[in-house]
Amino acid sequence: MVKKLNSHLHLKYKICVSGAADTEYCSETALEKAKEMGKLIVARGAILVTGATTGIPLWAAIGAKEAGGFVVGYSPAYSEQEHVKKYRLPVDYHDVIVYTGFGYSGRNLLLTRASDAIITICGRIGTLNEFTIAFEDQKPIGVLQGTGVVADYLEDIVKRSHRGMGKVVFNSDSKTLLEKVFKLVSKEKISK
Repeated sequence: MVKKLNSHLHLKYKICVSGAADTEYCSETALEKAKEMGKLIVARGAILVTGATTGIPLWAAIGAKEAGGFVVGYSPAYSEQEHVKKYRLPVDYHDVIVYTGFGYSGRNLLLTRASDAIITICGRIGTLNEFTIAFEDQKPIGVLQGTGVVADYLEDIVKRSHRGMGKVVFNSDSKTLLEKVFKLVSKEKISK
């Protein structure tokens, strides 16, 4: 029999920010919006989860750490040395990095499955991969529109795919988007 301990405690939500590591094609405001999203996630008492990479995820991590938050990264590498030397990825602005050793596609699967929800900002093909994994897993997903590339096409892609809208919400305002995502996540929380 499992005894309930500290029933007033609850697990923190883990919110992943997914987006372009190379932000050359993102909107001019995408990096600042990623940083703002990191701060907003922390302000809601959640943990930020990233792909432990550069660009959008790193800027979200910077925002989260500036706000005093906790950041977990999932790396494609099997060690810190491989993470830094082979993949040329940063270790800054993360409290914990999980070295998956599964390359980018394996990392993407673990990253999205370990998160309670995914926020997509800008993005390229890897972000699209993370989105489709999360969509198939019926995870709550928020897409920050107006940030460029993948984020600006996802609503049309989902509609044209004839699979329904899933648990995906779209908005161009960070606060509004995050509020919608938290509503979706809270519906999935196990009631005590």
